[in-house]
Amino acid sequence: MSDLTLLFWTSILILAYTYLGYPALIWLWAKLRPRPLCTGRLEPKVTVLVVAYNEGRRIVERLENLLTLDYPKELLEVILASDGSTDDTVERARAFRQAGVTIAVFRTRRGKPAVLDEMIPKAQGEIVVLADARQRFDRDVLRVLVSSFADPRVGAVSGELILTPNVAGTSAGQGVGFYWRYEKFVRRHESRVDSTVGMTGAIYAIRRNLFEPIPRDTLIDDVLIPMRIVSRGYRVLFESRAHAYDRVAATPGEEFTRKVRTMAGNFQLLTRESWLLNPFQNRLWLQVLSHKGLRLLSPVFFLTAFGVNLLAVTSPLYTWTFGGQLLFYAAALGGCLLRNSSKRLRFLSVPYVICLFQWASIVAFFRFVTGRQSVRWDGASSQRDQSRLLSGRGSVPQH
Repeated sequence: MSDLTLLFWTSILILAYTYLGYPALIWLWAKLRPRPLCTGRLEPKVTVLVVAYNEGRRIVERLENLLTLDYPKELLEVILASDGSTDDTVERARAFRQAGVTIAVFRTRRGKPAVLDEMIPKAQGEIVVLADARQRFDRDVLRVLVSSFADPRVGAVSGELILTPNVAGTSAGQGVGFYWRYEKFVRRHESRVDSTVGMTGAIYAIRRNLFEPIPRDTLIDDVLIPMRIVSRGYRVLFESRAHAYDRVAATPGEEFTRKVRTMAGNFQLLTRESWLLNPFQNRLWLQVLSHKGLRLLSPVFFLTAFGVNLLAVTSPLYTWTFGGQLLFYAAALGGCLLRNSSKRLRFLSVPYVICLFQWASIVAFFRFVTGRQSVRWDGASSQRDQSRLLSGRGSVPQH
């Protein structure tokens, strides 16, 4: 076997392991050697902390949702921390003071990590639930989340974010929804083996006394915080019965923006927390390598497989493999052209979303190394800026 063909098959095998082999491995591992969990009914003091920036148009609905959760009122603390909001977020939220909501106002915007560093140590709850302003919780969320903390080995629990179709119900949105279900499958079985790698920022709970201040430029607190809890010997679980609801991204550009931020955060995480990939320091090193590290590198393997295959296309075997790659990218192109279609085109939308995320990883890498990914998150970008990001001609402005 020549060096080129070895390079080709190595790239193919790594991609196959990353997207198919690892999910199969973690599923089988969970079936054969699940780690036991002791759950029970308990009612600790719980703090729900929402960090918001310019969420005036939906903060009322969000606070109403939190105040109707099925949990004893005397054991529930709800805190809204406004991170430099310039709209009417604070004014609207103050109407809920009599209902017991605590309003913390930060005049200047510093970013979510800085707010978490200040607010979590002040929380009254033994368990702190971190949430966003956009999503909605089922009424039983808190009871489901805290039940896992009956096991003293559990340090953090993530709920399940359920994506509901957007109004347009586009083909691209269907592809994103499929990818998110795939991601939750992996997290669910990682949790049964030991711990999931990272959590869902919209709904996760931690033991307050395990929180360590995080750097103020942290891009993905929902991975750094739980992994530091893992480093202290605790488990981090995925609880599929604790539901939060959000909509599928309205446009591919919106999902692309979110994905770039997440992947830039993963680059930051693995660079700063190098112990995560050390098997002698991290009991989850295989999960981190497979779930995070190899996905970040997958654009390299996609490009290598295509380029090497192009050079070896004179061989009959490699003619077939090259044809298969062309078919995959043709489907992705079709998914791109029909991304706003309302038809169910999974055979096109899934390849398109896979390729979209590969491009997002490349953009994220360059945004990370050039320091252009801001810690501040402004939500959905304008359609113009999303289009520029999607085409690689520009980036979403940071404010």
